[in-house]
Amino acid sequence: MVSQMEVEPTSNSLTRRGPSSVASSSRHRRGGRHHSRSAGYISNDFPEFSHTGDVEILIKAPSGSRTNRYLLHRLILTQCSGFFEASTSQEWSRANESGGELARIGEESGSDVGARNNRDVKKRWRYELDSGQNSDDIPMLVQKDNSAASLFGTDAPPPVRNKPPSSNASFFRSVANLSLSAPPPPPISHEDQDLLNDYDNLFRIFYNYAPALDSIDIATAYIQCKSLLTLADLYDALSVVGPRIDHHLLQFQSRLWKQIAKYPSSYLKLGYLAQSKTIFQEALIHVVGAWPIGERHIRRELPAGVVEIIEDKVEDLADMIGKVESRLFRLSLTTSRGERVSPQNSYLDWLVVSLFRQWLADSTSPPPPPPPSSRNGTHSSRHGSHPPPPPYEANPPTGRTFRVLGAFPATYLGHDECKRFLKLSPELYSRDNLKRFEKRMEELRGLAREVVRPLMKCYLLGGAEGVGYLTCTRVEERDFIWVE
Repeated sequence: MVSQMEVEPTSNSLTRRGPSSVASSSRHRRGGRHHSRSAGYISNDFPEFSHTGDVEILIKAPSGSRTNRYLLHRLILTQCSGFFEASTSQEWSRANESGGELARIGEESGSDVGARNNRDVKKRWRYELDSGQNSDDIPMLVQKDNSAASLFGTDAPPPVRNKPPSSNASFFRSVANLSLSAPPPPPISHEDQDLLNDYDNLFRIFYNYAPALDSIDIATAYIQCKSLLTLADLYDALSVVGPRIDHHLLQFQSRLWKQIAKYPSSYLKLGYLAQSKTIFQEALIHVVGAWPIGERHIRRELPAGVVEIIEDKVEDLADMIGKVESRLFRLSLTTSRGERVSPQNSYLDWLVVSLFRQWLADSTSPPPPPPPSSRNGTHSSRHGSHPPPPPYEANPPTGRTFRVLGAFPATYLGHDECKRFLKLSPELYSRDNLKRFEKRMEELRGLAREVVRPLMKCYLLGGAEGVGYLTCTRVEERDFIWVE
């Protein structure tokens, strides 16, 4: 149970949100959670506004092992959540007019209550968590009729009953025996605890309290933040919850950039839900560079608007790559008279250009398909499922090649490779010719380095160390589609 402490927020502590939309009342489905988020969770008592709260919320774990009660304010809830704004409106409210209009009990004497009952009448709302009928249903708050049986009436003193005298030893022995024989409450499961934690964090954020999220283990923090954002999305409260998630995750700094590089498509969705420009941009650059890796997950989990942005960025990157490749294959050396080298005017220099182009073609071309004899598995598709396709990478091989071309000092076509190539023509191989060959190759590599310079830009905050694909995608303000 939550604390009964009375804490009233000041007016400047309210977090306002943008225009809301009516939350869908349809039942959602969920998949099973594979990781527990209870480790590292710090529990803090959330205040219950027992005197001024007008919305009672009961969060009962699906197993029934624990129930959290919140007594909050409609003003705060409607400012932070489109769901509460819609369900407490005059058109949608299901509150019973007679049962929902209760005088404040326990705040005034009996005579004062009778005198002020007519002017202190206050409508109240009551919600309970409905776990659904199926195990894969997402538990969701459902508004209940605010009848006399509501917990709003628990502030009234219990009825007076005859009690046995304190000297009755048999009475105390019976109570003690009853306590010993009573079965202990069932332990709460990790899944139920996670659910209670999510709702507790949701209401904390509504009241401008810091959510209890793991600040040490970023993997655990990601699971907590993802679950909390999913809950906020269910109640149309992303604009309020998102900034808190953004602030919490950005505190991990370098560890966050490494996690985004490992799981870009997952963090792209999280950044979108949290409306975090920083996380969304970092993940989007990784996704575009490695596309189509993660495409199926992204199309399933993210809206069409985000997919369109990715496809536009991928197309822009492909156009840039095509232009750079075209310039690279047209690179050549010139003679002392300014003519392009050819077998007629400078055979040795022409061999330098030929070796460079051959290396470039081999480095940017996909590997050849396997011979027919090694593809016998394809004939079994008539009687069974197709074998899984081999992993496909669009930009990564080309990206690695461009990084090699843009590196200084150059790490390709060095002394040993030049020497082996020149030895294929014994009549040309000599110490002087090898030195000239290497010098002209260095000149050609310098020209290539300038051509690929636009592709070497990196807009990642975490840097591109160890990344094989290109990270030169520029994310602009218009790409943050949640910004109005």
